[in-house]
Amino acid sequence: MRQAHNAGGICAGEAYGRGTVNRDRNVKPSSVMSTATALSTVQEIAQDLVALCRDGNWSEPVVKYYAKDIVSVEAAGPDRESVGVEAVKAKGAWWMENHDVHSTQVEGPYVGGDKFVVRFTMDVTFKPTGQRRTLDELGIYTVADGKIVHEQFFYNAQ
Repeated sequence: MRQAHNAGGICAGEAYGRGTVNRDRNVKPSSVMSTATALSTVQEIAQDLVALCRDGNWSEPVVKYYAKDIVSVEAAGPDRESVGVEAVKAKGAWWMENHDVHSTQVEGPYVGGDKFVVRFTMDVTFKPTGQRRTLDELGIYTVADGKIVHEQFFYNAQ
């Protein structure tokens, strides 16, 4: 479900589920349920994804929340874009097979509209080379109809 917007964009009342305001400043109660439901669904998905990742359960959010036709975009690499849940699962399996994870920190979620952001900081060793490094990235997720339909990752360039 997409979040309802008025002509002037989202107002503070919408963000807290009190309805939308039209140009005449009249509250439209019919939008209260759809806006509140959309926000709570995104918030619930975001909080559960973060909780699962904090517990080290990286595959369950994919099974539970990812749309079949999800688009996943990495910041760099030869195969930056993966389309479809099976491609995302394969990318995740490759990553786990090629990295030893020593520690993980998951921050967030930070929710706004139909999107949320999560920060991941990981101390990892790339198995093929033995190189150990700290990864610091942001994941931006887009939710539609109760499923994550798009994710994009941004890496700290330091």
